Amino acid sequence: MENNTKIAVGLDIGTTKITVIVGQKNEYGKIEILGMGKAPSTGVMRGIVANIDKTTQSINKALEEAITSSGMQVKNVNVGIAGQHIKSLQHRGQLVRENLETEINDADIDKLMQNMYKLVMVPGEEIIHVIPQEYIVDKQDNFPDPRGMVGVQLEANFHIITGQTAAISNIKKCVNNASLAMTGLTLEPLASATSVLDHQELEAGVALVDIGGGTTDVAIFKDGIIRHTAVIPFGGNIITQDIKEGCSILENQAELLKIKFGSALSSQNNENEIVSIPGLRGREPKEISLKNLANIIQARVEEIIELVHHEIKNSGYERKLITGIVLTGGGSQLKHISQLVEFHTGIECRIGYPNEHLSSNSPIDVTSPMYATGVGLVIKFLEERTSDETSIVQLGTKGNAGLGDFFKKMLDKIDKYLTNDE
Repeated sequence: MENNTKIAVGLDIGTTKITVIVGQKNEYGKIEILGMGKAPSTGVMRGIVANIDKTTQSINKALEEAITSSGMQVKNVNVGIAGQHIKSLQHRGQLVRENLETEINDADIDKLMQNMYKLVMVPGEEIIHVIPQEYIVDKQDNFPDPRGMVGVQLEANFHIITGQTAAISNIKKCVNNASLAMTGLTLEPLASATSVLDHQELEAGVALVDIGGGTTDVAIFKDGIIRHTAVIPFGGNIITQDIKEGCSILENQAELLKIKFGSALSSQNNENEIVSIPGLRGREPKEISLKNLANIIQARVEEIIELVHHEIKNSGYERKLITGIVLTGGGSQLKHISQLVEFHTGIECRIGYPNEHLSSNSPIDVTSPMYATGVGLVIKFLEERTSDETSIVQLGTKGNAGLGDFFKKMLDKIDKYLTNDE
């Protein structure tokens, strides 16, 4: 494998699990997943790092697994960020060009975008992403790309995403404590959208709903541009808590019940469907009605759907979502959840799998919706980094460390020998 092969690593620090995914782009432009590691997340609450030491331990565990499966030592990572502290706002930026003889170029656009990063924020908050929407050149608007045009005044409408400085700092500490360098910080719904949505959906209008363990992230796209983002502080974990309390069972039993027998539509279960839960320390087994289980799940999922629908209405794009709603994330694996979403919102819905850009011959299977963010982080890294940047210390296993230097020295010796011989 050549040294300039672009290899990327995505680190998804979730509330339920931490995932490290190693991937590269093949000659056909598809992503091959070379390695993957995951570990239970013990230090994260609702998408925010609450305990740095525990989170670092989980990262190290997932990292070790990814290194073993890929045979590569990881150095740089693109990290996902989520949580209720994430906010978004719309802002218009303006730039008066000095050189009127030349066309608008990348430098002008970069300068305009960099000005947005200088906006005065509320104390304790900082800008994560500045995403241009439409450009305006000399008061003429709706230009998706102004490069090559001639004009004095360049303006643009921006979608700006911000987060708490403390939350971002805690993520950086965890990454650095795991002996990694954070080369990118990406909003998780943006990463998920990259892995599960295609170009036509982004153009026609779509709402991506990523149901994670601690939060549900919403991102709305139209004309290929992100129009609205929101974070709802409920996810799959609160459904598990409801089952635990409603059925008077342990949390791990509630989680297993949800995964194996859970349904978001109680009408799909019969009254006589029963599952038996083993009793603790010699106690009698507990019998749980699957109809009752589905009732508990449906009540909480309906609450989440209601909040998602509220965000879609607030965005002003409810009637412009031609391709409807796409559900992804671990919570989207609940049976009949897409039918329930369609019933309550009246909007067409499908489950999004992160296989839109994946190569069919990847040695690692990450096509489950729970890996949508991790796969998206890899794709984002590959899109934004140049070919000379790498996420890998070495290619091959740890035992081969230094082979590159060895061969280089040998070539130098051969070169000297040939030169002297002449």
